[in-house]
Amino acid sequence: MRALMIQGTGSNVGKSLLVAGLCRAARARGLSVAPFKPQNMSNNAAVTPEGAEIGRAQALQARACGIAPHADMNPVLLKPETDTGAQVVVQGRAIARAEARDYAALKPRLMVAVQDSFARLRAAHDLVIVEGAGSPAEVNLRPRDIANMGFARAADVPVILAGDIDRGGVIAQIVGTQAVIDPDDAAMIAGFMVNKFRGDVRLFDDGYRVIQDRTGWRGFGVLPWFADAHRLPAEDAVDLRHGRGEGLHVVCLTLSRIANFDDLDPLAAEPGVRLTMLRAGQAIPGDADLVILPGSKSTIGDLAFLRAQGWDIDLAAHHRRGGHVLGICGGYQMLGRSIDDPHGADGRAGQVPGLGLLDVHTVMSRDKRVTPASGRALGQDVTGYEIHMGRSTGPDCARPFAHLPEPDGAIAADGRVMGSYLHGLFSDDGFRAEFLRRLGTPSQPGYEAGVDAALDDLAAHMERHLDVDGILAVAR
Repeated sequence: MRALMIQGTGSNVGKSLLVAGLCRAARARGLSVAPFKPQNMSNNAAVTPEGAEIGRAQALQARACGIAPHADMNPVLLKPETDTGAQVVVQGRAIARAEARDYAALKPRLMVAVQDSFARLRAAHDLVIVEGAGSPAEVNLRPRDIANMGFARAADVPVILAGDIDRGGVIAQIVGTQAVIDPDDAAMIAGFMVNKFRGDVRLFDDGYRVIQDRTGWRGFGVLPWFADAHRLPAEDAVDLRHGRGEGLHVVCLTLSRIANFDDLDPLAAEPGVRLTMLRAGQAIPGDADLVILPGSKSTIGDLAFLRAQGWDIDLAAHHRRGGHVLGICGGYQMLGRSIDDPHGADGRAGQVPGLGLLDVHTVMSRDKRVTPASGRALGQDVTGYEIHMGRSTGPDCARPFAHLPEPDGAIAADGRVMGSYLHGLFSDDGFRAEFLRRLGTPSQPGYEAGVDAALDDLAAHMERHLDVDGILAVAR
């Protein structure tokens, strides 16, 4: 079966959305298509129906293909826990922690898993569209590479290189990539495309020809900026759309190891909600109605980070003013009275005091719970997933946030502080409407339908401006 790979001149050039759009376009042609990313680095994970972890972008791409997400779509997922170390997830299961300096030694073993997953996908579908990671121009990483040209060469998958004109220097991005990579790697590149153009595309005609002349590569077009990208789940916390103007002011603390922040996408899409992603060094604003403590890949480490910003003091003041607080997963654990990590599952072994806004205590464990979940919360149906280590108990758990079907989470006696292990809960229109109603704000239904409509619009946008037939014909 056929495959092609989209690599980029750098991180955040739009590879994930390009692959999603191509997947939807291929599906519209009647093809059975699947996404694949050999290696992803993200704390924004999705949970498959089988209870495996993959990158959130690959789950969105699977949706674009009209199929369920599967562990084979992202066989290696790195989840950063510190500045130099990450949890290594292979084919959906966490297998190790690795420091950056030691990770290269794992790559031969990981390449086996990558090729194994790719072979299964390729055998099951007409077409596999592969997403690279970072850039092939990072030639210092080329030895033992499993994410870009190392994979493309090993699997004999042709490559199309995407450049990002919005950040400037796109001619140098593309021509420079050819200049620094190995000639045999460059031979795998069948052509290029330019992404994120703003303004009159014709003004770049001369630059486009320069790239063609300098590289000898075929150009597949210039893609204007896709203005509706905010309607799709964000892959990176910096991509979350900030609300403007009036409305319920929801403030989310951008923790240093923030995880599964796609929980916020449905709230960001609400016209009556103003979302602020609060950065380090900023105080929680006095007009905040709801403060969200999101998930974290390092709960104890991010609790220390939160305190270093003075957010613990701000949260206490916010609560005294009558404000509401919601903790999700790691954020829920932080809201309790203590976090005990006897085995060092979250980092260094020991016990630390929590924020004390919920009367619960958390004990970390080595076992990781990764599972889809559904049930009832606030009298409404909810669906989502759990992905956490540890268990929280205490008096406030007598007022559970949800039943999944077992009791989940806790609500304080005053009803204004809540915590839950359930990710993805705001995607359900009924629950989101009831949650916002209790905060005095109406809700707009149709979030999930809006995501599918945005994928259709993305594919149509690419069909208008790129040679999609030519791109798909590159696959072999």
